[in-house]
Amino acid sequence: MSEPLVLGIETSCDETGIGIVRGRTLLSNTIASSMDEHARYGGVVPEVAARAHLEALQPLIEAALAEAQVQLADLDAIAVTSGPGLAGALMVGVGAAKGLAVALGKPLYAVNHLVGHIAADIVTPDSEPLEYPTIALLVSGGHTSLLHVRDLTTDVELLGETIDDAAGEAFDKVARLLSLPYPGGPQIDRVALDGDPKAIRFPRGLSKASDMEKHRYDFSFSGLKTAVARWVERCEAEGKPVPVADVAASFREAVIDVLVTKALAACADLGVPRLLLGGGVIANKRLREVALSRAAEAGVTVRIPPLSLCTDNGAMIAALAADLIASGRRPSTLAFGADSTLPVTEIQVAERTDAAHEEAA
Repeated sequence: MSEPLVLGIETSCDETGIGIVRGRTLLSNTIASSMDEHARYGGVVPEVAARAHLEALQPLIEAALAEAQVQLADLDAIAVTSGPGLAGALMVGVGAAKGLAVALGKPLYAVNHLVGHIAADIVTPDSEPLEYPTIALLVSGGHTSLLHVRDLTTDVELLGETIDDAAGEAFDKVARLLSLPYPGGPQIDRVALDGDPKAIRFPRGLSKASDMEKHRYDFSFSGLKTAVARWVERCEAEGKPVPVADVAASFREAVIDVLVTKALAACADLGVPRLLLGGGVIANKRLREVALSRAAEAGVTVRIPPLSLCTDNGAMIAALAADLIASGRRPSTLAFGADSTLPVTEIQVAERTDAAHEEAA
């Protein structure tokens, strides 16, 4: 089946995503966010996110089908994020996908959320086919990962990841230090426009020579967050007004410097002149500008899906499943659940064996 019609369900964090693709053609990408409900707590509350997914799923599925102009009976397969993510939130999507697959008698594909972010690129309208191998930098509220993608459906290697706070979490925590609202990324981006990114030299985590052997491709933003907190505390202790714009711009520059430096180092070390950016933090305009500029100097081509496909969405999950189907992969069994720590090397979960596939057929 070269162009399967697939509905994808994504509920790994605070965004409920339903997407429908036909092969590599995007038909619908509908998203509902519970971000406003979490704002009062200053961060994502898993129980609130799970409840929001429950409430959003049915109307979103109906909206996606209407936009794609298809019926449930027309679908060739159902796809769902099995992990990684928030366990309770994932369980909502997994349960819904299993129910749909059983009720409709359709094959089910349980896939990896992080690999889904790479698959977002393949349904980007009017884009050239993704070349392999490629280096992928995924930056979101819960994940900061650097991947070596030799093949989307069979060979994804984790080069490095955050060992503490993800970049998005660091933005949220520093925004709180500066008395800025949640979510922190857009707020820091906004105030940083009036700041000097060179005003304060904040530390670049895991970038010293002593870190390179063990953590060459890993990330750490906890120390940076602490450095910002100490700088603000000293300023307040001395009775000086905190230059919020300069702090925000300098902090943002430190995060971006580390992200881009490590990504381009991976490209150089592995001889891969291609870099794919994904995840919600890619919405940061300064990050995109620096990545494009420095990659051009290094002779590296950068691919960035539309921002609507960078945030968590169901279209990327459907796209990954469609590619799995086209490559001949069998459906998943029902013997899988929500896996909050699913490793990126597990692109598909619980694929049927030959015996199970023949028995089901």
